[in-house]
Amino acid sequence: MIKAAQSQETTTPFFYHDFGSWIRSKFPFRVQKISIDAGFSCPNRDGTIGRGGCIYCDNRTFNPSYCNRQKSIGEQLEEGKAFFARKYSGMKFLAYFQAFTNTYGSLRSLQRLYEEALAADDVVGLVIGTRPDCVDTALLDYLEALSHETFLIVEYGVESANDETLRRIHRGHSFACAQQAIAETHNRGILTGAHIILGLPGEDAAESLRQAPIIGDLPIDILKIHQMQIIRGTQLEREYSERPFHVYSVGEYIELISNYIQFLPREMVLERFVSQSPPGLLVAPQWGLKNHEFTHLLVNHLKQARLWQGKKRE
Repeated sequence: MIKAAQSQETTTPFFYHDFGSWIRSKFPFRVQKISIDAGFSCPNRDGTIGRGGCIYCDNRTFNPSYCNRQKSIGEQLEEGKAFFARKYSGMKFLAYFQAFTNTYGSLRSLQRLYEEALAADDVVGLVIGTRPDCVDTALLDYLEALSHETFLIVEYGVESANDETLRRIHRGHSFACAQQAIAETHNRGILTGAHIILGLPGEDAAESLRQAPIIGDLPIDILKIHQMQIIRGTQLEREYSERPFHVYSVGEYIELISNYIQFLPREMVLERFVSQSPPGLLVAPQWGLKNHEFTHLLVNHLKQARLWQGKKRE
């Protein structure tokens, strides 16, 4: 399939399994995620397993303006719908429980929050972001039943397959914990997402590429890959200011991503490759690129180098 696609200029070449095409195949209409801050905390912040959170974490880097925990879920969804209505008409929405750990509560309270979101007009599914140490059998049983009624993705922060790195960044769980949570979620037929970061302290390109086939062997449906970002006010920024360490240039990161995705199975959906933090919060790396601009550069590189997702698994 790859060779045929590459030899025909009229056919879109397969470079990677992109999220946009995949999600369009799931619905007969355009869908958009609306981020929600449902007021959750995190066991790595409230003292259950730690305080202060991961050394790089600041939720302000990805919460849009309409995402405000002082407002109800319904209010946040309505403001989010109004925001996106200016761009597209006839759109439906996925309620994205994004901020902090969105399974960190009693099962009854979680059911109430998720079902409040699903009751909103034009909401056709849920995306639930969480930690692998914050799910249990009862919750997964409920989510399995819910997945038969609505579109559902459970998205786990994995960040690294290296336990030494996970300790270094104060993640508070092991890679084995992530493996178990992902397997148990997948085995219930729930669409399973994961998030990793490339360029974490102590991890060079060789270490990331060592981990790539390990991540590729997990039963993950959708993967988000982000570059390491140093955010103002975090512990990581303090460490960086005291003892600067290497952060990737655009060219270095494109080279790393191009090699990394070759170890991932072709069927794994790749949702994104970069994160775009507000300029006022971002210390490094200062690339000055929007997500689509980075993707354009990446695809051009893949095309020129004749590389594609899954190449090293063939």
